[in-house]
Amino acid sequence: MTANTKTKVKGIRVTGYGGPEVMTYADYELPEPGPGEARIKVHAAGLNFIDIYQRRGRYPVQLPWTPGLEAAGEVESIGPGVTEVKVGDRVAYSSSPGSYSEANVVPAAKLIPLPKELSYEQGAAFPLQGMTAHYLLHEFYKIKKGDSVLIHAAAGGMGLLLVQWAKHLGARVIGTVSSQEKAKFATEAGADDVIIYTEQDFVKESKSLTNDVGPIYIIDGVGKDTFTKNLDAVAQRGHIVIFGAASGVADPLLPNTLQQRSLTIYGGSLFNYLLTREELLMRANGVLQGIKEGWLKLKIDQVLPVQEAKKAHELMESRKTVGKVVLNCQP
Repeated sequence: MTANTKTKVKGIRVTGYGGPEVMTYADYELPEPGPGEARIKVHAAGLNFIDIYQRRGRYPVQLPWTPGLEAAGEVESIGPGVTEVKVGDRVAYSSSPGSYSEANVVPAAKLIPLPKELSYEQGAAFPLQGMTAHYLLHEFYKIKKGDSVLIHAAAGGMGLLLVQWAKHLGARVIGTVSSQEKAKFATEAGADDVIIYTEQDFVKESKSLTNDVGPIYIIDGVGKDTFTKNLDAVAQRGHIVIFGAASGVADPLLPNTLQQRSLTIYGGSLFNYLLTREELLMRANGVLQGIKEGWLKLKIDQVLPVQEAKKAHELMESRKTVGKVVLNCQP
């Protein structure tokens, strides 16, 4: 086949921005892999909040569009010049749109070898969130044994990985969650203390838990509901990273207000920390090593058929999930 040949596949299509109802399961045409690309038979796709942001139009995409930035599957065919993988290889990937589908064409340089010990569902659950946890815990503030680290949304798929990894690095982990049920999961993941932010003031509680000092590092994927309060909660000369906006975009901040307590604010995006294949494999292998050694465990909340992507998004937006939501993309 030539690079211009297209094959009909089934997957989720979005033709206009909006709520979960804009997603439909339909036939569409997928091109054959061109130079440096591989066609993946997608067995499982991982859901992330960025899928929701893109569907709503907060992060505009070219329409029509198939959601999903990460998945796991099998290499079906390769284009010219591909040396990273061969047909039949089990692989996972992130940062490549079009995953809510039975097949996808992905740059071969973005493919991660999937160990045979991991299922396709696990392969779809680890790349984006696992590698995000890696850069959040290694690139900004170097955690030392005994450091107090506050992790917002500690019972979500992202939060549970961060809790386990920060604990592995020796941190005293404080998690925030929305309910008693989620507090249990955060504690099981290794959080030393859990604050139920719907019932407690996390600023007051985190100060109390740290002898009125505050956590030295706060990791925030929530945004609007938490970011301004982080400035009061964090320790003097503390560090805050914001990497998401689950509750909406954080309110503006005047840079000079950081001077009073000498605070450092970072903005994180995984795409800026996967600039080369070497960096991609370094982060992916760090996650896979943690899984292999047993101190990093993936929690998959639900596996739904890709045809039920609408329900999956509704579950995530209602914050009723604990851990990762995965779509089964094969009939």
